[in-house]
Amino acid sequence: MANDTNEAYEQCIYRVLARASIQAGREEEALQAAREDRSGPLAIEKGEVMTLGCFRWERNLFIYAECVGRPIEAGELLPGAAPFLESWPGQAKERGWITMIDVFHFNEPASLEHWRRKAAVERRVGRVAHLKPEMAASYIYYHYQLQEEQAFHGPKYEIIAMHENLLFGYQEFPAVVEAPALPGKLATKGTPENWSDSRMDLHFQPWPDGHLFFKPVEQVFAYYKES
Repeated sequence: MANDTNEAYEQCIYRVLARASIQAGREEEALQAAREDRSGPLAIEKGEVMTLGCFRWERNLFIYAECVGRPIEAGELLPGAAPFLESWPGQAKERGWITMIDVFHFNEPASLEHWRRKAAVERRVGRVAHLKPEMAASYIYYHYQLQEEQAFHGPKYEIIAMHENLLFGYQEFPAVVEAPALPGKLATKGTPENWSDSRMDLHFQPWPDGHLFFKPVEQVFAYYKES
């Protein structure tokens, strides 16, 4: 039984999303350090991580990681950027990275084999948007219903995470759309039959150019373990 338990644990994929803030004026140093850091590729080679992506928007850095067997902190995956990051307040221990909260995904890993890519990924994309603070609860409410009722299917690897009212999303293209391997947690039918009735357009802060919803951001690097 112990061996079965250990094997199941090793098959687990933990999706880690985190946000950091680069010190003003040190953006290029931080990006160079991130690109040169070999901690991520080494974790990939050791089989500790399946996918690792780093993205930048203004002074924000984002990490998306698929960790095998245990969740790995962003600081372990990208220690080279540490000297260039602001320290987040709020805890006794200094933090360069804030773990973001998973607020929506269409699918989730059932095993290593289930999560392994079956076809080449052409693009890995990070994107950001801001919610109106007063609409955050409504956004989570609608998306949790959709997610756990599995009201309709969407991109397998897409995920949206939140810190404060900032949303960071990860996507892959071409998108893989398939039924979730794991059952949903809700037996209700509360998701609007027509998703546009959820009025997501009312949930987002417009960008200065008037655009609503998400905008793509710069990819710093992206790695994936093929086998």
